Amino acid sequence: MGEWYASLELFPKVYWSIALIGSVVMIVFLLLTLIGGDVDGVDGDVDAEVEGDSGIGFQFLSIKNLSGFFAIFGWTGIACIEAGFSNVLTILISVICGLLMMLSMAALFYYLSKLQSSGTLRLKNALGQVGEVYLTIGANRSFMGKVSITVQGSLRELEALTDETVNLTQGNVVKVEGITDNGILIVKLLNK
Repeated sequence: MGEWYASLELFPKVYWSIALIGSVVMIVFLLLTLIGGDVDGVDGDVDAEVEGDSGIGFQFLSIKNLSGFFAIFGWTGIACIEAGFSNVLTILISVICGLLMMLSMAALFYYLSKLQSSGTLRLKNALGQVGEVYLTIGANRSFMGKVSITVQGSLRELEALTDETVNLTQGNVVKVEGITDNGILIVKLLNK
């Protein structure tokens, strides 16, 4: 292997070095990403909502993207040299391919970050939703009951009050008209 590498001219030697180093670094990042996703020995449950800056959304220049650039740059350059392209054309093609790799990796991580969900229930999303009475709700807000309603894509049982003049019993179909300051739904009967 050492003799083969020593026998190469400077231009292919540079491309082979960049390709091998870039590939090793990219594989290390891949393994760290796969292994680091699950941490053993951590007990407990943490639930917090943090408002604020979530960082840079689209990162074109990052270590992962640069390692991808150098890996693709090097291997594309080697392929161009083997195909007999000129040095200028080899550099041009390998730079373009490396930049395309960086752009695609940055876009991939950007769109993956958009798939995250906080899991926090936002009661305002319940406004206008139709549900079913689960536990009887007292007329004229006399006592609280519960409704089964789909909010943010999942079925939930939430506390509710009504301004209707009759009790709303299990199975009544209701619509959310408002929300109190302390997070209780105000519903009205739909099937009178």
